[in-house]
Amino acid sequence: MMTSFTVTTHGPRCHEITDQVATWLRGRGDGLLTLMIRHTSASLLIQENADPEVQHDMLAWLDRLAPPADHPSMGWITHRYEGPDDMPAHLKAAILPVSLQIPVQKGQMMLGRWQGIYVVEHRFKPHERQVAALFQPLPPEADR
Repeated sequence: MMTSFTVTTHGPRCHEITDQVATWLRGRGDGLLTLMIRHTSASLLIQENADPEVQHDMLAWLDRLAPPADHPSMGWITHRYEGPDDMPAHLKAAILPVSLQIPVQKGQMMLGRWQGIYVVEHRFKPHERQVAALFQPLPPEADR
């Protein structure tokens, strides 16, 4: 079973999609969920969803690793056609996951108590991000 989720972004931010994915999975039984973001300048992440300061600090850390291309420390960047945030967005997406696999039991993701699934937007301008989802049910005779 496959689907996709559309996430509208408005600049760098962690957009939680846990509830959307959970709603789609309801009633599906046991299996494995695979999610993949269909973009090279955004990422997927499983991260704490209890304290929003975690996402804030995560984004600040990423900005320290890869500031915009017009920052003095980034003079080595040659890919600048789509603006000063584009190549740093690709760098951020290269160090964060772009796909996730999550076990599913009785139609529920086996996430930890404080874990949520996020689309991490790395670009400044608004985007429509697509996340492809595949649920693979376990065969009925599988050991559990």
